[in-house]
Amino acid sequence: MKLSVPRRQSGATVVEMAIVAPVFLLILLALVEFSMMFFATLTMQYAVREGARYAITGQRNLDPNTGSQQRYAAVIASIKDNSLGMYDRLAPVISVNGKSYASTAYTSGMFGAPGSLIVLQLDCDWVVTTPLLSSLFSGGKYHFAVAATMRNEYFP
Repeated sequence: MKLSVPRRQSGATVVEMAIVAPVFLLILLALVEFSMMFFATLTMQYAVREGARYAITGQRNLDPNTGSQQRYAAVIASIKDNSLGMYDRLAPVISVNGKSYASTAYTSGMFGAPGSLIVLQLDCDWVVTTPLLSSLFSGGKYHFAVAATMRNEYFP
């Protein structure tokens, strides 16, 4: 009785790796993008909360234009400062008390008077870049909204 000698399989590992590696990398990239979307949502929630906390004080000192300080510009500067760069990447639409404002239509009274209730909301879109995930979201974008509700302090 003769024992059979196993065939040489030196290239089998390389072929298996070539088949498995793209699938593994695609799943890994999808996981990284999911975590970035979650990070963006949490970061923007923190930023809108800090912006609302600043808005209720009635201050204007964060406005970069020191000649004509506006309350809305100071609140938006507070949101940008606390968003860790996500504000510019997401280009959110700001809504105050249910009314949406385009970036060119901000008004000095949009955050209300002393004692009034304000609801500050940001509507954001994250553009999904991973091919595996882009089919899961309509238009290849993950849409989310973050909001904070507070009552204005009695400021002068």
